[in-house]
Amino acid sequence: MTVANQRVVLLGGTSGLGFAVAELLAAQGAELVLASSSQARVDEAVAKLPGGTTGYAVDLRSEEAIARLFETIGEFDHLVYTAGEALSLLPVDGMDLDVAREFFGLRFFSVLTAVKHAAKRIRPGGSITLTTGSAGERPSPGWSVAASICGAISSLTKALAVELAPIRVNAVAPGVVRSPMWASLGAEAREAYFTQVSDATLVKRVGETEQVAQTYAYLIDQPFSSGTVVAVDGGTLLV
Repeated sequence: MTVANQRVVLLGGTSGLGFAVAELLAAQGAELVLASSSQARVDEAVAKLPGGTTGYAVDLRSEEAIARLFETIGEFDHLVYTAGEALSLLPVDGMDLDVAREFFGLRFFSVLTAVKHAAKRIRPGGSITLTTGSAGERPSPGWSVAASICGAISSLTKALAVELAPIRVNAVAPGVVRSPMWASLGAEAREAYFTQVSDATLVKRVGETEQVAQTYAYLIDQPFSSGTVVAVDGGTLLV
């Protein structure tokens, strides 16, 4: 198996972890199609990647927009979903349920919508790789919504692997990774949080997007893996 000359669609592939995946797959010879909500980020990402990379600005909360995207793209080999807004802690006391629903909208229902419209266009031997997180197994206070989304994606991965077989469906469950996802914390608070997390992991550091990207590439290239959720968390689940 190799991704060379295979067509990979990355939803959320314009920044952070998604862009790290795009860079790695491009280096391996894949033909990339990127989609993100921001035209500026799409243009910037496409300019940094090899010629032949295409990109689309898409409202991933809209089924109509997602359906139109996949109609435009046509057949391809692999789907990777990493899209998601910056995370915010939502303590139950005083929780804004509309905000909670919005998080589920992009991180769960948009995933399900994308798979609905993408699956019939995936070529034989193709795959779908989703994104969950270690919070589903090891939540902290304030993480009830984020942990619930992670748990839902992990279960969705297994259910889709059964329903869409022989298309392979897997997910990556990163721990805390240094990426724009944490931008809402502010620089000082973010670094303090990274230090706290580093001290609590077995490897004594947070992850880097380039390191986690390797797991996406592995799952795309691994022909005998389906319904699997791979943790890449520095040993967080063991401490």
